Amino acid sequence: MGKQPVKLKAVVYALSPFQQKIMPGLWKDLPGKIHHKVSENWISATLLLGPLIGTYSYVQHFLEKEKLEHRY
Repeated sequence: MGKQPVKLKAVVYALSPFQQKIMPGLWKDLPGKIHHKVSENWISATLLLGPLIGTYSYVQHFLEKEKLEHRY
């Protein structure tokens, strides 16, 4: 039995220029997804956001103290 040649069709994927919903699932229920990720990884979120918020509040306090320094 010999091999029979089989014609293959090429599949071409393209995005229509008129297509508006490229990634609709990305933005769907975004607050719920964020809440799920934070509640699932709350220790990592705390370790990330703690120093950032602490540094920001320190800088704001320092700038306010510097602005009021000339009053004393």
